[in-house]
Amino acid sequence: MRKMISIVCVVMLFTVTSKVKAQWVVTDPSNLSQSIVNTARQIVQTSTTATNMINNFKEVQKVYNQGKEYYDKLKAVNNLVKDARKVQQTVLLVGDVSEIYVKNFGKMLNDPNFNQQELTAIANGYSILLNESTNLLKELKQIVSASTLSLNDKERMDIIDGVYKEVKEYHNLVRYFTNKNISVSYLRSKKANNSKRVLDLYGTANQKYW
Repeated sequence: MRKMISIVCVVMLFTVTSKVKAQWVVTDPSNLSQSIVNTARQIVQTSTTATNMINNFKEVQKVYNQGKEYYDKLKAVNNLVKDARKVQQTVLLVGDVSEIYVKNFGKMLNDPNFNQQELTAIANGYSILLNESTNLLKELKQIVSASTLSLNDKERMDIIDGVYKEVKEYHNLVRYFTNKNISVSYLRSKKANNSKRVLDLYGTANQKYW
């Protein structure tokens, strides 16, 4: 069922956007989506193949930075019809998971409140969550059966909404995972009367979630 949802999701991006052909002059949403998913998959692969955690994350950052232009371009695509817009938002959530991982784990590497073993576990946690969200969209170039194409508008939107909700759940899990890890660091710093270090490192915008 998940595979079918992914396929239909992709079909909508390839077919529905044809109704707004003016957008294709500027950029191709389907190609941008594929690039974002490819980047996320590369981040997962890099996270799990290197042996040195710090050098590993440098490679993760490199992959993310190379793919960020696709993420930014897809965010800038406007005037898509409703179902294509929801597909766009779903793919952007996957890109956002990558961004949360890269930006926050980079700070955690400079946080003395985490030891090497904990950082490795945190990196693995991010990788697992990113992999799960990416799996919902990995069938981007699958050939779709005629029965799938026969879905009516409501059925397509229901399936797209279902995929969006699942990816959104993973996105929320990544945010929760990040905030919980930062809260551990904050409590350790507070115990050592040095909470300012954590506030300076991570900022105060999300402090209420710690």
